[in-house]
Amino acid sequence: MAESPSIPPAVPGFQVRTHYVRSRNALYARVDLGELYVDYYLHLSENGLKPAPEHDALFKRALAAFVLHTVSRPWNEMTAWTINFQDPRVNLFLTGDNETGGVAGRVFAENVREFPENIFYADVVRGREPTRRSTITFTGSDPLVALEKFYDQSEQRIARFFQLGEEDFAAVIEHPDCDKAWLAALTIEQVKALETTETINLLETRLVRWFCGCNQARMLEVLAPVMRADPVELFGEHEKIEIRCPRCAARYTITREAMEAKVAEKK
Repeated sequence: MAESPSIPPAVPGFQVRTHYVRSRNALYARVDLGELYVDYYLHLSENGLKPAPEHDALFKRALAAFVLHTVSRPWNEMTAWTINFQDPRVNLFLTGDNETGGVAGRVFAENVREFPENIFYADVVRGREPTRRSTITFTGSDPLVALEKFYDQSEQRIARFFQLGEEDFAAVIEHPDCDKAWLAALTIEQVKALETTETINLLETRLVRWFCGCNQARMLEVLAPVMRADPVELFGEHEKIEIRCPRCAARYTITREAMEAKVAEKK
């Protein structure tokens, strides 16, 4: 059983196990996201965030798809998705780092551009390699279906994603020499029983947690160039401003004094 190369045992999170389905040649993962959803709602509460119910439901479903996808990917991979829906008009952003097990994201409901179709953007960084971007269009308003199309078009293999219960999700993903007919025909009931009807072997165990990595110091770094160029435009007549993390929408209060100190230390 493989363990995380960089996460200490004391770090909070929950385990996700991936398995190999013998004779079918497919990867199988199943996860109860109850703990992650609790942390997500704590994050919303702590930062005064109240997404619309339909946007929140979409984000939770996309978060499930994201977790199942990332636990099947290499350890040294960082992933970011932007999923654009036209109905409802909203962008979902998700990001994750496999080395830390951290996943995070946010809903963008304002100033969302109108497009002829929904668009799925996936950006991947593996080790020191340059960022790779894949883009597909899709129909409907289901993140699980969107991800299945992403696998079909970008990965050029079959992947099936299922909601088995309120917070219970599973993925079955094609590996070389996969029984494609079996995979394509899988039903929810078959996936629920898969661990008893098929022979599976544990591949590895990963730790997943709600974690963005943003902090006050990083927000100061983000604002430093603007402060150097035009502090009046940044602060106006105010002694402090509020900034949201672009990745998870966490709220930070930045004072003029702290910003001036940050700019001064770079001189």
